[in-house]
Formats: sequence, C-alpha cells, structure tokens
Amino acid sequence: MELKLAVFCDQAHEGADGRLDLVGIFDELAAPGFPAMQDRMTVALVLEWSPDESGQQPLRADLVTEEGTRVLTIQGHTEVHSPADPRRPARTRLILPLERVVFPQEGRYFLELIAGGETTRACSLFVMEHGRPA
Repeated sequence: MELKLAVFCDQAHEGADGRLDLVGIFDELAAPGFPAMQDRMTVALVLEWSPDESGQQPLRADLVTEEGTRVLTIQGHTEVHSPADPRRPARTRLILPLERVVFPQEGRYFLELIAGGETTRACSLFVMEHGRPA
C-alpha cells in the first residue's frame, strides 16, 4: 500500500467525472480554549495497492496526540479490485466525514493510517488557542 493523498478539509466528494473534489483544505485550527470541539471536518485519503494486495484489506485510522494518545479511531475495510487496465494501479478513495471531534489540548495531532499491514503517519493538524501566538 502506498499513501498518495491525505488531507483534512471542510468537504470532499467524488465528482461524476471521477475526480476527487476537495473544499477548504487546512492543517491548523484555532479554538477559544481546551478541550475544544470541531463540529465538522473531513479526512480525504487516496491509497494505491500493489497487485498482490487484491481482496479485502482492513483499515484503521487513529487521530493521536504528539504523545501518542488516541483521540478517535475509525475502523473498517476496503475491497481492493484489480483494475481492468493492468497498467493502472488499484486505488481506494476514502472520504471520512467527522463530527464533534474533541481535541483535549493544544498541540499537533496526527492521523495514523494502518492499512496493508503498514502504519503510516498520513497527515497532521495543529490545534492552537485562538489569539495566542504559536
């Protein structure tokens, strides 16, 4: 498995033309205090698979603090199919809408993706107190 794209954004959807449309990509959030809650946000991921990874693949995404404390976990699986054109890799697009995410403290948070037997730090988000210099 190779991670091709990982972002936090306001919205994501796959268009009729097959393109992944991302709106409001961000890597920082400001909050009035902590713990802080983000009402809505989306994680968009694109994974590429090698031919020997066809079939059902378990997936897990953990949002963790810098210290490794898990804030939330999303678990599931994807079915990896070999593409009709063998020149193209198999891909999985994941759009994960999240609601009411609580950030217990100021700092950097990482999305750790466990897929294809590998753990990858997919993307990060810095959450800071509003009006306080970083």
